[in-house]
Amino acid sequence: MRSRWTILAVLFIARAAIAFQFQSVAAVAPQFVRDFAPSLADIGVLIGLYFAPGVALAVPGGAIGRRYGDKPTVLAGLLMMLAGELLMTVSSVWSMQIAGRLIAGIGGILLNVLMTKMVADWFAGRGLATAMAIFINSWPAGVAVALMVLPALGGAFGLHAVHLVVAGLILIGFGLIASVYRPPDASEEVNGECGNLTAVAICGVLAAGSIWCLYNIGLAMIFSFGPSMLVERGWSSGAAGSIISIVLWLAALSVPFGGFLADRSKRGEAILVSGCIAFALLALLLSRSGAVLPVVIVLGMICGLPAGAIMSLPARVLEQKTRSMGMGLFYAIYYAGMLAGSAVGGMLSTSVGSARAALDFGATALLVCPVVLWLFHRIVAGRNQPVSSSP
Repeated sequence: MRSRWTILAVLFIARAAIAFQFQSVAAVAPQFVRDFAPSLADIGVLIGLYFAPGVALAVPGGAIGRRYGDKPTVLAGLLMMLAGELLMTVSSVWSMQIAGRLIAGIGGILLNVLMTKMVADWFAGRGLATAMAIFINSWPAGVAVALMVLPALGGAFGLHAVHLVVAGLILIGFGLIASVYRPPDASEEVNGECGNLTAVAICGVLAAGSIWCLYNIGLAMIFSFGPSMLVERGWSSGAAGSIISIVLWLAALSVPFGGFLADRSKRGEAILVSGCIAFALLALLLSRSGAVLPVVIVLGMICGLPAGAIMSLPARVLEQKTRSMGMGLFYAIYYAGMLAGSAVGGMLSTSVGSARAALDFGATALLVCPVVLWLFHRIVAGRNQPVSSSP
C-alpha cells in the first residue's frame, strides 16, 4: 500500500515539471533571440502565454476533473504539455512557438488546479498545511533546476536539446502518475449541491487573488528577467542562471518557514506586509548593486515568507461548499495577471533598453500588495458586520 507521502512525492515531481517547462523559455532567452530574433517584449509574451489558458480554464478545471476523473484529466494534461513542447522542438517558425506554448499551457493549467485538490484528498485533516507547503515548493524547485541546467545546456547544444530535456521530465511525470498515483481509499465525493458565491465572497476572492498575483509577478520578474539583467552586465548565461536560481532554492525553505511563522505567531498579515516590502526593496537593490551574491541570498531568505499568509486569505471569505468555485476564481485572477505581468515586464524592458525595468516593475507590484490587503480587510469587515434589524 502506497503511503500518502509517496503520493505527495509523485505530485511534487509532476508539478515541478510544470515549473520546469514554464521557466524553459526565460532560462534560454538568449538562445531564442539568436534563433528567432524576437525582442524582449516578444520573449515576455512567450513566457506569459503559458498562463493564458488559465484565464478560461481555472474556474471549470475542477468540474472537468470531476466529470472525467482527476487521474485521467491530469494524464491528459501531461500529454498536452508534451505535445506543446514537441511542437516547439520541431518548428522553426515563431508562430508555432506561440502555438506550442499555448498547448503546453492548457495542460499545465489542468494539472495545477487538479493536483491541488488531489493533495487535499490525501491529507484532509492529517497534516494538510505541511503537505501544501511542500507541494507549493515544487514550483520554485522546478524553476531553480531549470535555471541551473537549461542555460548551459542551451548554450552547448541549442534549443532542441532544451526542448527534449523538458519533454523527458514531462514523460517522467506522466509515468509516475500513471503507475503510482491512486485516489485515497477513504475518499468520498461531496454530492451535495454547490453553494453560490455571494457578492462579498467574490470581492474577497478577487482581492486575495490579486495579492497572490501581484506577489507572483514580483517573483516571476526575478527569475524571468534576472538572468537577462545579469547578462547585460557581462555575466555568462550559465553563471547568470545559476546565481538567480539561488533565490528559488532558498525560497523552497523560506515558504514553509513563513507559513509556520504565521501560524505560530498569529501575525500572518504583518508577515505578509513586511515580507512584500522587504522583497520589493531587495528586488530594486539587485538590479543596482554590484554585490549580487549577498543580495540574492537575502532575497531568497525573504521572498518566500509572505506566501503562506497570502494563500490563507481565501478561506476567510469562502465556505466549504463554495471553496471549489471560489478557488477556481482565485486561480483565474492569478493566471490573467501573470499573463499580463510577463508581457508588461518584457515591453518595459524593450522600451527602456534594459531588463532592469522588469525587476523595477516587479518591485512596484509587490508594493501594491499591502494596499490590496487593506481593501481585503474592508471586505472581510463588511462580511462579519452584524446586520441590524429595524425596531
